[in-house]
Amino acid sequence: MVSIHEIKAYAKEAHVPIMQDAGIDFILDYIKSNHVKNVLEIGSAIGYSAIQFASVSDDVHVVTIERDDTMYSEALKNVSNMKLDDRIQIIHGDALDIEVTGTFDLIFIDAAKSQYTKFFLKYSPLLNEGGVIISDNLAFHGMVADISLTKNRNTRQLVNKIKQYIEFLKNNPDFETTFYDIGDGISVSKRLK
Repeated sequence: MVSIHEIKAYAKEAHVPIMQDAGIDFILDYIKSNHVKNVLEIGSAIGYSAIQFASVSDDVHVVTIERDDTMYSEALKNVSNMKLDDRIQIIHGDALDIEVTGTFDLIFIDAAKSQYTKFFLKYSPLLNEGGVIISDNLAFHGMVADISLTKNRNTRQLVNKIKQYIEFLKNNPDFETTFYDIGDGISVSKRLK
């Protein structure tokens, strides 16, 4: 059986972007203290965060979506090795093209940064009452606060997309969003009654 530490070590070695420790700890605490049972994750990568979420409690179930073939295969292997096949469902496909059934206490967005607003709009109807949408990487390695840290046009465009998403969250009349300077920048959006 593989351990979460080995998965983390593999991610570092293979340059797979996974959540920073402070960010993952924040979400794990949120899952525990809010009795989250059903999580939808957009962007599995190698399954690191999905495994962490499911490990909080035996009654936490995760549906996670990954479009990259290699990452998807690695995630399947890791989830199987951790004996979590019964509680983590990995869907292979583009989150904007597939349909997911069910409702969720927590929707976690950690995929293509340029598509965050589209992910939010597409999946927010699946949120249970009292549920939240958590988004990661809103600081984007400090570049959102300091655009001069960007080295090329593509990165600048990506940073501008993240800034637009932050404005979308701030001005969304249906959700109240709190921003946290934790990990690489996290937001928690809760639907207003």
